[in-house]
Amino acid sequence: MRLTEIWIYPIKSLGGIRVKDAVVLNKGLQYDRRYMLVDENNQFITQRSVHELALFKLSFSNEGFVVSFKQDKIKLPFKPDQLDASIVSIWEDQVQAAEVGPRFNDWFSKHLKINCRLVYFPEDNKRLVDRDYVSGDEQVSFADGYPYLIIGQSSLDDLNSRLAEPVPMNRFRPNFVFEGAEPFEEDRWVNFTIGANRFKGVKLCARCVLTTVNQETGTSGVEPLATLSNYRKVGSKVNFGKNLIPIDFYQVNEGDPIHVESFHT
Repeated sequence: MRLTEIWIYPIKSLGGIRVKDAVVLNKGLQYDRRYMLVDENNQFITQRSVHELALFKLSFSNEGFVVSFKQDKIKLPFKPDQLDASIVSIWEDQVQAAEVGPRFNDWFSKHLKINCRLVYFPEDNKRLVDRDYVSGDEQVSFADGYPYLIIGQSSLDDLNSRLAEPVPMNRFRPNFVFEGAEPFEEDRWVNFTIGANRFKGVKLCARCVLTTVNQETGTSGVEPLATLSNYRKVGSKVNFGKNLIPIDFYQVNEGDPIHVESFHT
């Protein structure tokens, strides 16, 4: 098995960037989900309710990122200079985030047609992962519950074989995509390595309506969630992909070998 794709999502719920290599950090890959949009009540905003977020695309520049919405662009630094703090809410967590600045707030508000602000999660700030499955001091940035997500290409191929119209991997927003395994083999992984890095698989990733949003058009339907619910549902959860926590903090590279050391029985 080998790692075939690496993805980061610098702003939560906006477009991702495929990279050839990335640094593994405690809260997620470097630059992954360190920014987030919040509404007037300091609540996080995602594609679950604002599908148009899919239309914002990101790329690298020398000093940071370029965020594009149709023909309009704005440059965003890797780390903002303005660090006035505010408390924002993401799921059940209230965390201290940094205000990025009114220029960015105005730009996103104009294109989304809602009042919103862009905030940043400093690396030293603390947010614990979902405590239902992990008992240590593991951290996460603005990702939903865990810092890493892996999906096998064969798992997507299996899903697409059941769909009238196939969907791309970007519906599921993984950090890591790999090939060389049977469909859904990642479900059973506990301890494994990607290149020099050890990871631990902690839980299956429960999927939501975000997976039904077309990342090119910002429109939504019922698939692939409807089909997944027919054969990937456990209790009330529809699962696709595996949430991970890191043990080591080195670089990962496309093409890195993957070795599984222990499985769920």
